[in-house]
Amino acid sequence: MKQRIITAIIAAALFIPFVIYGKVPFALLVLAMAIVGFYEILKMKGISILSVPGFLGLITLILLVIPKDWSVRVVELIGYSSNLMVVYGLMMLLLIYVVLVKNKITFDEVGFILLGAFYVGLGFHYLIETRNVGLEYVVYCLLVVWTTDSGAYFVGRKLGKNKLWPEISPKKTIEGFIGGIVIAVIFAVGMQLIYPFANGYISLVFVTIFASIIGQMGDLVESAIKRHFDVKDSGNILPGHGGILDRFDSLLFVVPLLHFLHLFGN
Repeated sequence: MKQRIITAIIAAALFIPFVIYGKVPFALLVLAMAIVGFYEILKMKGISILSVPGFLGLITLILLVIPKDWSVRVVELIGYSSNLMVVYGLMMLLLIYVVLVKNKITFDEVGFILLGAFYVGLGFHYLIETRNVGLEYVVYCLLVVWTTDSGAYFVGRKLGKNKLWPEISPKKTIEGFIGGIVIAVIFAVGMQLIYPFANGYISLVFVTIFASIIGQMGDLVESAIKRHFDVKDSGNILPGHGGILDRFDSLLFVVPLLHFLHLFGN
């Protein structure tokens, strides 16, 4: 527990200034985290990021993560009509590579690489876009995810009796799941009282409930992936906390869906 607290304090001290400043430094930090996260998910499958398929997947990831204005410049530089066309071209190269090496890398592995690039890439991309919309929105997302996680942990330890999904995450309970939602709503309302940013309390409560549920589902998805590959943590870059995906699994689900539902008004 001591190691977890020390790591959390140091990580927050390094991360928060980038969140506050935003712009290029924040985008580059998020891109770096995305690359580490992609490395972690490939490692679980036993695929080297330095291999030809891993490298093509990495380029796909980078194109998915970078902000919209950066991707426009990249596309113009390459001469394609859209970023999607570049990603499609990389997918074709991956499939052609499977044929050239006579199935030494399988179509299943190519599918995993591409799914991993989209899963990690789009999640971190929308973290950047959320910060570009406004500091208050990225603070709100981080607040919901972190308070949900903490609320679910402490409420689950204190009151948890009924297992939520023992086959995937044995320690999670239904009581903790509900407690995480309640704690997230309380903190979101508190943020609204201190710094009004939402259109109203009713809509804020409903959005927070939705975000908290989706965030916990993202955490379960990451747990399912780790259980499938029989690993405890996605990585070890954060002592006591595991890897990048272990800490950002919920956020990778929350920020894209809030954007897709136009809840940030952009």
